[in-house]
Amino acid sequence: MIEQIRSLPHQAGIYQYLDANGRILYIGKAKNLSKRVKSYFNLTPTLSPKKTLSLRIQKMLSETAGLHYIIVENEHDALILENSLIKQLKPKYNILLRDDKTYPYLYVDMEEKYPRFELTRKIIKGKGIRYFGPFSVGARDILDSLYELLKLVQKRSCLKGKKRCLFYQTAQCLAPCEFPIPREDYLPMVMQGVEWIHNKKKLIKELESKMQTYAQAMRFEEALVLRDRIERISKSELNSQIDLASTDNYDVFAIAHNESRGCIIRLFIREGRLVSTSHDFITITPYFSLDEAYERTLMSFYGNEKPPIIAPILTAHPFESSGWVQEHLTTLFEKKAHLDTPQKGSKKEVIDLALTNAYELLRAPQPNENTLLSSIQELFALSVLPERIETFDNSHHGGAATVGAMIVYDQGNFDKKGYRTFHLHERDEYSQMREMLSRRIEGFESNPPPDLWVLDGGETLRNLAHDLLASHGIHLDVIAISKEKIDAKAHRAKGSARDIIHTHEQTLRLESSDKRLQFIQKLRDEAHRSAITFHKKTKLKHDQESKLLKIRGISQPKIQKLIDYFGTFEAIATSDFKTLSDLVGTKDAKSIQNGYKPDAPK
Repeated sequence: MIEQIRSLPHQAGIYQYLDANGRILYIGKAKNLSKRVKSYFNLTPTLSPKKTLSLRIQKMLSETAGLHYIIVENEHDALILENSLIKQLKPKYNILLRDDKTYPYLYVDMEEKYPRFELTRKIIKGKGIRYFGPFSVGARDILDSLYELLKLVQKRSCLKGKKRCLFYQTAQCLAPCEFPIPREDYLPMVMQGVEWIHNKKKLIKELESKMQTYAQAMRFEEALVLRDRIERISKSELNSQIDLASTDNYDVFAIAHNESRGCIIRLFIREGRLVSTSHDFITITPYFSLDEAYERTLMSFYGNEKPPIIAPILTAHPFESSGWVQEHLTTLFEKKAHLDTPQKGSKKEVIDLALTNAYELLRAPQPNENTLLSSIQELFALSVLPERIETFDNSHHGGAATVGAMIVYDQGNFDKKGYRTFHLHERDEYSQMREMLSRRIEGFESNPPPDLWVLDGGETLRNLAHDLLASHGIHLDVIAISKEKIDAKAHRAKGSARDIIHTHEQTLRLESSDKRLQFIQKLRDEAHRSAITFHKKTKLKHDQESKLLKIRGISQPKIQKLIDYFGTFEAIATSDFKTLSDLVGTKDAKSIQNGYKPDAPK
């Protein structure tokens, strides 16, 4: 390794430190690979970490047994590649942040005769476009509230109708589609909507008044809808009277942490006022770096798409790679990006507000779920606290309609939006699990790995998952849960099931009353439910498709032969004539294509 370090090129690139087993420990970037990597080590008399480095880095280097590097064109490419690889490979000493979603904005096109408010996550073309946001929560609720309280054109399609509709009859619209409503009479409602977007307390007050009106009229369902909407809109409010006494915009990022947890808080200042906030918690490990946390937070938030509103960026702390990030954002924004850590004045007050709220969030009691997860981490010897968990199961009936399901548990709740289902082509359960996990690994670039995988299966499947991850250089904890066997049969008596947990170090048989076992069982059962549901839906569709093919004169053995080859009926429907002919003969191939494509050549 010492000779490899000595011969490193003086070019921009990515370097990866690997342990003795070939697992990636850390991914870093460099303007000059040779200088950067050499800055970590003493090369004489023997290779050793420099004593001036932090204990965290010294520990990482003491575990390092190998080095890989990739040369790129420039520093900008190095930053992009570094963040992409960290997301996919989840190295032990890098920080993985999960909040890479884009936040919505509200916008209105003031060039329209009768402007309407809309939602967007992208830039909308037009000279009269005015944006509001971003909103971490409540954007849709604010939009719905504007149309609830103001007689705006309710739907974009309304103006095309040329005739008043139900919205006019229910006093929700002035019907400019039919009546000659002067624009100057319509615009004050738009400006009222703008005021409410800027001052959500006024909007909430109006909603509360409308809710009381519904309640007094015994329209309780509509009142409950407004109550829930008010609650969601209120969540984006931070208790603050801060006003910069200017029309400036700022995106503010602050990170506070204690020994076990960190809090990332974001404040969005628009026209001198706080319009939205959001926060996330991260687990603090011995490898935590505040510098990297800021870099990853900004790279994750802004992604690779120009935001509708470009604001100067304020951070609560300076960080090592701020120059790199600023250059990347300048390229992304197509204008000069501004990063600053203010030390005084009104901007420093905003930073102090962000840090105060971050520390306050850290002081709040942790959910009981966290205590259970910590216990699970300790018992199963997991490398990180399993806050986000993916659980896998597959389902079939006699080899038919073979499917798989992945469910997601995230910080106390099942994340239904994160669920995935798979049509599987392999015949045996081992190969089916390999197919499903391989496809999930391929998606790590766009959907980063979780903290833990749980498999419905035994040690063999756990080893399969471990080997697949290792072959891609990914560090991810994996456990499996298998059913207890009594007389060679799975024992699933309700209330007394003693399922077996397989970890990388041991096999555990916990009491059925053990909360940790019950938690893993809950995950397994939800994955099983999801797989069974998808299997039933798929089998019903297959049965319907089989009946259609049988009507065309295709025998069941030939149908099964086609399914074995193509995997799905959709693939059969889009297959070419030659392949079908090779499988079932020319006559049946014509029948199949005529069934799916009536206009196919005879």
